[in-house]
Amino acid sequence: MGLEDIASILEQGGVGILPTDTLYGLVGSANSQTAVERIYKLKKRDKSKPLIILISDIKDLSKFGVELSPTMKQKLNEWWPGPVSAILEGVSDEFEYLHRGGGSLAFRLPKSGELQKLLKETGPLVAPSANPEGKEPARNIAEAWQYFGEEVDFYIDGGDLRGKSSVLIKLKPDGASDFLRGKL
Repeated sequence: MGLEDIASILEQGGVGILPTDTLYGLVGSANSQTAVERIYKLKKRDKSKPLIILISDIKDLSKFGVELSPTMKQKLNEWWPGPVSAILEGVSDEFEYLHRGGGSLAFRLPKSGELQKLLKETGPLVAPSANPEGKEPARNIAEAWQYFGEEVDFYIDGGDLRGKSSVLIKLKPDGASDFLRGKL
């Protein structure tokens, strides 16, 4: 299955499993409320917990209404691309189905060249880890299949992934940051 096939499925509200720069992700278009709700159902995820959004460029943040101070932009340019998810406030109410009423979302600009190509084609993707809530993240396609079977539209095999979840940091407008998970 090629990049164009995957992009087409995602643009039509489909969801699938693919390798990210950290773990396998259960991905769907951040612009499709239908795909987002489908991912919540597949993961059996707490509906109040927002999903991480993968972007292809720092400029994609403006699509969500996020305004960056110069200090915030500098911090993000230090961390990205890479396995750092930054929680940013000021997300437009139009994306309430993503931020679940909290007004903030975690964004990550992945380092993987292949994933960046896909993101440039599809636009931002929600990408929580490929596992039902409370279970270990899938490390390979066989484990992902055990979790989701035919309930997803595609699987992209990236071999065995032994990465860990991204570092999670809340970034404030003044550039201050709180580490919520992991460390740089």
